[in-house]
Amino acid sequence: MRLEFAALLCAFCFVRLSHCAPPTCYSRALKLGKEVMVLLDTIHTSSRTKTCAEMLPRIFIDVHNSCITAKLRDFLYVILNQNPVCKERRRMMMLRQKVQILYRIITMFCYRDLVFLSDDCEAIDTGRSHPYNGEDRLQLLQEDR
Repeated sequence: MRLEFAALLCAFCFVRLSHCAPPTCYSRALKLGKEVMVLLDTIHTSSRTKTCAEMLPRIFIDVHNSCITAKLRDFLYVILNQNPVCKERRRMMMLRQKVQILYRIITMFCYRDLVFLSDDCEAIDTGRSHPYNGEDRLQLLQEDR
């Protein structure tokens, strides 16, 4: 009985410790990207911040897109240069902080760890990515073999 209890306790501790790993740079960037997108949705739908959201450009954050650094920089510029009433709104302040942290993580801390799978800048603006001719050619080359 005690041996089974000790084995169960050890298994529980192992499972518990496996979930306590610190976030990697990549996972932190993914999580912040999702948080920013959720916060942007609430800003666009909330009656208090709708007027402030009209000034914000549309952005769809994809940390696998190489254009994300330039788009985040431009987005951050718009946030920092809003009118004073919008700057003082709590959600807008949270958005500014999260976008600054995400930009800093992508450009300073994770620039070696992130793998950019596309360079479709239009996908960040519209949310839709378009296949490139290079991808089509690669598929044709694989089919010929």
